[in-house]
Formats: sequence, C-alpha cells, structure tokens
Amino acid sequence: MYPPELVAPMRQELDNVGFEELMTPEAVDQAVNSAGTVMVVLNSVCGCAAGSMRPGVRKAVQTAGKLPSKLTTSFAGVDREAVDRARKYMLPYPPSSPSIALFKDGALVHMVERHHIEGRTADMIAEHLKMAFEEFC
Repeated sequence: MYPPELVAPMRQELDNVGFEELMTPEAVDQAVNSAGTVMVVLNSVCGCAAGSMRPGVRKAVQTAGKLPSKLTTSFAGVDREAVDRARKYMLPYPPSSPSIALFKDGALVHMVERHHIEGRTADMIAEHLKMAFEEFC
C-alpha cells in the first residue's frame, strides 16, 4: 500500500476535473452497472500515469464535445479491493495499471491498456479518448 499523503496529489489531478473516487468493490459495482456511459480510470504512481495518462484524461474531459455520464477512478496499490473488482469487469483484458475502461449500460465497450499509454503523449491519449467518447457517449 502506498501512503495516503503520497497519492493524494495524484488523486486530486482527476478529482479536480470531476472524477468520483471508487474505493470499495460495492462502489465499483454501482458505478459500472449504472445506466449510460461510465469511464473507470485505474490510476497509478508510475511515470506513464503521471506523464501522459492523467494529463491526457484531464485534457480529454475538459475539451471533448461528448463525455461519459459518469467519470470514476480507483487507485492501484491503494484501493486494492475496488481495483480488483474493476478488473473483473475489464475481463478478458489482463490486469493493467494505469488503464482506462469505458462501459455503456454495464458492458465494457472500450479499453485502453497500459501498453496503449506507455510511450504516448498526453495529447495522443486525449485524442484517443475523445474519439471513444464520440463513438460511445
């Protein structure tokens, strides 16, 4: 487990643009199974989360024409039970953090795995997400 004071600023990066923290398996169940589109971001302390994933997600939600109905996040290495539950909904994709999943009416419709994040710029991730939002939201 990472100390709360270490991850607090990393959590705030998404919280400050409207994300809801999913800290329990029950919160994940409720969010994923709600009507509409739900984005679940599995946050991480790694460099690709800091350098491209979080900035890309922020840019996407601040500039997209269409947005998911609900923006949510759980933190890998901190919200362990919630992240484990979210990963069950993300099957058949293997566990990956950071990662971004888009659900529509409870069904997984789009997945961005770590290997789609590593080596990409924040702008590339933002554009990718905006295209997914246009298609599914």
